Amino acid sequence: MPLHMTKIAFGAKSYDDLVGWYANSSAPKQLTTKYRPTRHTEMVGGSLYWILNHSLVARSEILGFSETSDGRWHINLKPELVRVHQKRKRAHQGWRYLKEGDAPRDLAEGEDVGDVLPGKMAAKLERLGLI
Repeated sequence: MPLHMTKIAFGAKSYDDLVGWYANSSAPKQLTTKYRPTRHTEMVGGSLYWILNHSLVARSEILGFSETSDGRWHINLKPELVRVHQKRKRAHQGWRYLKEGDAPRDLAEGEDVGDVLPGKMAAKLERLGLI
């Protein structure tokens, strides 16, 4: 079972902004991080889940890790953004591990994100004990 990671879509104000980062490119996407994850070998084949408005909203497959000339690390991602069922997730700095059992499932073909509650609404209903 691959290990996943979560990261805030910093600077994205909407899902469309995130889609724009992936548009018009078939080359692997790269994120730069100061430190290589300790469990990086378990993460190849896993996914990076994007956090937007305190919810996991999409994922990209992790292809591997490569070191930069200045000692930082690239997280190499498949240039495909896969929409997932929104799942509430607190904001954090950097990245965090996410186990397979805690990862939200992909939206099925023909399933609309509108079929799922928005993150903020789901969080409020959860606090009220309604979901």
